[in-house]
Amino acid sequence: MLHRRLLWLLLALVLACAVYMTFAAKGSWSFLLPFRGQKLAALVLVGASLSVATVLFQTITGNRILTPSIMGFDQLFIMIQTVLVFMMGSADYVGLPALLLFALNIGLMSGLGLGLFTLLRRGARGEMMRLVLTGIIFGVFLRSATGFVQRMIDPVEFSVVTVVTYARFNTVDGLLLVLATLVTLPALWAAWRMRARLDVLGLGETVALGLGEPPRRSQSAVLVLICTLVASATALVGPMAAFFGLIVSALAHVITPTERHAILLPSAALTGAVVLVGGQTLLERVLGLATPISVVVEAVGGALFLFLLLKRRRA
Repeated sequence: MLHRRLLWLLLALVLACAVYMTFAAKGSWSFLLPFRGQKLAALVLVGASLSVATVLFQTITGNRILTPSIMGFDQLFIMIQTVLVFMMGSADYVGLPALLLFALNIGLMSGLGLGLFTLLRRGARGEMMRLVLTGIIFGVFLRSATGFVQRMIDPVEFSVVTVVTYARFNTVDGLLLVLATLVTLPALWAAWRMRARLDVLGLGETVALGLGEPPRRSQSAVLVLICTLVASATALVGPMAAFFGLIVSALAHVITPTERHAILLPSAALTGAVVLVGGQTLLERVLGLATPISVVVEAVGGALFLFLLLKRRRA
């Protein structure tokens, strides 16, 4: 039954991709196919990456309302860009080679993210919920520090920072897409290989330890995967809506109601890809690029989440 639902999700993704590639197509197909195909690949890659990262994070924290964005990953990216513009100036920042900026972003985000988790875990003495609470406070600190730096920079430079703080799929560099794919696919495969261990971790630290699965070592491995997935997706297109992972995870649990990660991981990846492709189609073909994709996801996803919450309460 659940496998059949995965097939329906796959069919929905194929249909969404077909609509995105063909709807309101005007001009030469020799130009449209590679142009839209490149953006479509980025949408699917980012949707799957962030969705799987959210499921992994919720598994090790034991809480379905938490996402990596809560820990300040998105704000870390914004702070890195703000500091780069502040130190280099907007002209030099814009003139940076795309490959160098991508490598710098993914390297700093992965390194600082892992360093942050290491420090927080030591301060939390191994307690995951204390780690999460400390991370939330640190995320607020990052947001405040970023706002302080942004008030010190020139208005023109601030406009440059504003542009990169929203996810953008309209212009996706082909080389960066290939590099992001080379980083993301091994991480997704590693998460799939850990599906049985993730099932055990989802039972709680005490039960996992009793079943012979060292929770701290496994949690550290999962955190590495989360940092890699979020960093590669964010470095490619910018920070997505904080609500995206929460909505996709909730939908995945509704569509495939199971705690088995052999089902949940592909379900989340497919759901995330469908939501992003559908949202970008709505943004480009209906709204005429009047708003960033993150705003569309927040609006539609927020309404859907409230509907699911009210429906569950009535049941």
